[in-house]
Amino acid sequence: MAGGDVLERLGVSAVPGEVPELRVWSANAKTLELVLFDDADPHWMTSVSPLTRGEGDVWSVRSPALTPGRRYTVRASGPSEAKDTFNSASLLLDPYARGVVRLGPGNWRSAVVDDSFDWGGVDKPAVPLDRSVIYEAHVRGFSKTNKRVPAALRGSYAGLGHEGSIDYLKDLGVTAVELLPVHAFGSEMRLVGQGLSNYWGYNSFAFFAPHPGYASRAAQQAGPSGVLREFKQMVKSLHEAGIEVILDVVYNHTAEEGIGGPRYSFRGIDNASYYRQTDSGQYIDTTGCGNSLDFGHAVPQRLVIDSIRYWANELQVDGFRFDLAAALGRDERVHFDPQHPLLTALRDDPALQGVKLIAEPWDVGMGGWQTGNFPDGWSEWNDGYRGTVRDFWLSDIAAMRHWQHPPAGIGRLSGAISGSADVFHTDRGPLASVNFVTAHDGFTLADLTAYNTKHNLGNGEQNRDGTSDNRSFNFGVEGDTRDPRVLADRRRAMRNMTGTLLLSAGIPMITAGDEYGRTQRGNNNAYCHDSDLTWVSWLRSDWQEELREVTRTLLRIRRENPALRPKRYAVLDQSIPHATERSWFSAEGHPMADHDWHSPSNRTVQFVASSTPDDEPANTVLVVVHGAEHEHSVVLPGHEGISGYELLWTSADDAASGTRLEVGERYSLDGPALAVFRAS
Repeated sequence: MAGGDVLERLGVSAVPGEVPELRVWSANAKTLELVLFDDADPHWMTSVSPLTRGEGDVWSVRSPALTPGRRYTVRASGPSEAKDTFNSASLLLDPYARGVVRLGPGNWRSAVVDDSFDWGGVDKPAVPLDRSVIYEAHVRGFSKTNKRVPAALRGSYAGLGHEGSIDYLKDLGVTAVELLPVHAFGSEMRLVGQGLSNYWGYNSFAFFAPHPGYASRAAQQAGPSGVLREFKQMVKSLHEAGIEVILDVVYNHTAEEGIGGPRYSFRGIDNASYYRQTDSGQYIDTTGCGNSLDFGHAVPQRLVIDSIRYWANELQVDGFRFDLAAALGRDERVHFDPQHPLLTALRDDPALQGVKLIAEPWDVGMGGWQTGNFPDGWSEWNDGYRGTVRDFWLSDIAAMRHWQHPPAGIGRLSGAISGSADVFHTDRGPLASVNFVTAHDGFTLADLTAYNTKHNLGNGEQNRDGTSDNRSFNFGVEGDTRDPRVLADRRRAMRNMTGTLLLSAGIPMITAGDEYGRTQRGNNNAYCHDSDLTWVSWLRSDWQEELREVTRTLLRIRRENPALRPKRYAVLDQSIPHATERSWFSAEGHPMADHDWHSPSNRTVQFVASSTPDDEPANTVLVVVHGAEHEHSVVLPGHEGISGYELLWTSADDAASGTRLEVGERYSLDGPALAVFRAS
């Protein structure tokens, strides 16, 4: 990447024995000034000092006042060309500020922080990808109502790091929490005008500072250094429990929105360099959020690299999920390049080895859908997997009820369960795929089974927002019902989708609350609701506890059976270490024929999966899938070295396990359902 050493130590740095220094990059500014504020009154300017332009357009100034706790901003002046938006009166955040302080709506100060912290020798858990199970959660929403967490800590970094939260995560069996954005963020002007706020946080303006609103009151009162310490303690506590921390990061755009939007930082320091624009100064928006950072330019690339290094090394974060990551791979022509220098630098940087890199592999620009096209070393959210699983267990069932015949057979689901080899290059293997059925955006697992259409009026956009491509099925009643048959069908469908997710090759991701059937009452875009609509509930009915137990059981089965979590794709007639060799069988126990794969009427398949690990005992399982609403029996298939099967779990009867069946015996499934056996 361009820039080299001249771009090192941007922001405030203090070398022992030297006066602290602020370094800010701007190619187009004519002047830059450091503005310092009073300790007691952050509105009161105490001094203004000019920065001096140096090599590589890095401006700098030294000040003995730049010590922990100091509030400061930058002011910039410059030309009035088409791409410039300089305003010498604007008080701008340092792009590399490690802490921020909110004075009011859209009014922030940078802050110097004390970054000292005792990690106590606690290392990162370094969970291998094949053993990883991701739990996508919101810092505030996860512990907000958890009474095992002290009231003063609920909904905070400390609340997530409390034993009342950690014990739950460990008991469930996940290996990582993937946190919705924790970079400091603001709410869009439209939401503020409607009396709403951005709850999810996909609107960052400070890429080095933890969001202060997620810290406990005590940490906030201690200032930005207290916020930073609380974040680090959360990470340390999770690591002590063996749980990794993955951050959802939003570098594709900033909270400055379109031209005329807020001026937090980048727009005032060098709009022409940071944002994609036409020659006339019109923003090129590939994110749908008003602006896009220009990753055809070396400095925005370096900003991301430095930010990721900081969080991964100084704050010990284990991995990152990059929101709208296709935007990060667009070159100076706005074309996506799988070998974009930013994507490869994140992978190859010696300071980031072992860090998990996960792409949301699309944006809203031309050519924005790039699932399967990221470089080796990256994993990707697999939206095709999501659609396939929903179709098989929901949309297809709805179609069969209406048309009396299925629209599709078993082929697509079989490919998804096997690791989506049709999507990802052979060399990347199944761990390139992050499998999910739900995420923060879209219906929850329970709502997929309860609503045919979205119900988003509470978002203030006349139900226009949120996707209409939900592939859901309400099983005959929209929303709440007491009909026992409808409820039984819905809960069966939740078990089927959870079972499919946790029995599939790839990296599974569970959305917080799906393990017990959390509802958002049909809202599939609840980004602006900080309420019990979006918080995890800790008061649960019996059926919800039963569903949570299903999730725990399936996660244990996944841990204990390496055949379910291969690292590589198998190759026909070759022995590939760390792969899973699958043999596919019809309901009658015969090898699958071409017509079995392609017939829409065939909704039943069996596969024997045998692992070839180098680092754990060999293992073989049998998975049976039956995707129709009637009882169906299968002949358990014969396979080399197998004499029988022990039932581990079936979605048709959560309590059924331990049954021993011989090869050639018939096993009956009351569908739609799936079952998993261990072979012996």
